Amino acid sequence: MDTRCIKKRFILFLVALYCQQSFASAWLEGYTNARSLGMGGAKIGLTSDETSLYRNPANLGSIRGIFGTAIDPELDGSTNVLNLVNSSYMTKATEVADVASIMSSNPSTTYHARMQVTPNFTIRNFGIGLLYRNEINASTSGTSTATMDTQYQSDMGGIIGINQSFMGGVVKIGGSVKAFNRIEVVNSSLATSGSLTLQNIASEGSAVQYDAGLVVQFPVKWIPTISVVGHDLGGTQFNRKSGVRLSTTSQPTTVKESYDVAFSLFPIHENNIRSVWTIEFRDIGTTRTESDYARRLHLGVELNIHDIVYLRLGSNQNYLTYGLELSSEKISWQFASYGEEVGTSSSKQEDRRYALRMAVRF
Repeated sequence: MDTRCIKKRFILFLVALYCQQSFASAWLEGYTNARSLGMGGAKIGLTSDETSLYRNPANLGSIRGIFGTAIDPELDGSTNVLNLVNSSYMTKATEVADVASIMSSNPSTTYHARMQVTPNFTIRNFGIGLLYRNEINASTSGTSTATMDTQYQSDMGGIIGINQSFMGGVVKIGGSVKAFNRIEVVNSSLATSGSLTLQNIASEGSAVQYDAGLVVQFPVKWIPTISVVGHDLGGTQFNRKSGVRLSTTSQPTTVKESYDVAFSLFPIHENNIRSVWTIEFRDIGTTRTESDYARRLHLGVELNIHDIVYLRLGSNQNYLTYGLELSSEKISWQFASYGEEVGTSSSKQEDRRYALRMAVRF
């Protein structure tokens, strides 16, 4: 097969990824952050920082020095959070009962909010951290506000990761173990009135999650890099311990094993100016019930200026993303805006979202 034929097939493959259409429903990721969201949602093939432990344990092999955060709150919400949530609800923007109260008077509305903290300590080849995350997606359809389509998760736990490098650092293999408790609500017709305490509507359980990562960095110009991460190896079942935070009769949904792949480049343009270019395909085994391949493709670019200013651009589900980071040795401010598909195959609808993260490092 000649080169022109290969190029033609590759182009057709990319076009197919973008043009495939089907029903769209939100994906709740166990971890994401403002840097990734600004870069189109790509995360496993990025350069190393204090979030490597959560994104790809193999990236721990690229850590230089000591990274860690004592305080690193992150808030993420859709435009409707700003439009609908008043000051009295702001501290409860991810609570199901309060969101239901908001949605009960807002027909044909989508809502998204996430609050997350991930204090951690990482050095080369090792990391340990904590994770607390509350996230909710909700929507009402038509003129009825009696029920709302609800996806809610609250995770609390700890994570530890290690890495081993081979061939002078060309090959890195890492693994992580996360022990955590989850409270979950998945209900396509949750009533917006009546008792909405988590005790009555949620599932709860604890699990141990295993992830593994592989990074191959070729020692040539631009350092072309292939990254592969296996998530929830063997499936993550929430049957380890119940009643940690709630006493319920059901457990959260088992998370199936999945694999992500990425290809990245790391050009150095001149002294103190470099960039990251990455393309990532999520869930190559299609374990999720999602046939829209465009929703699995994530493209991102980051321009690093003197390790102080970071400009980010990307594409998530065919929607533009962008971000900015201002960083010093001790404090980092990150902002991102991204689009999420919340429509259907016949009626696409973008939900514009914004993320803000502040990290105090040591």
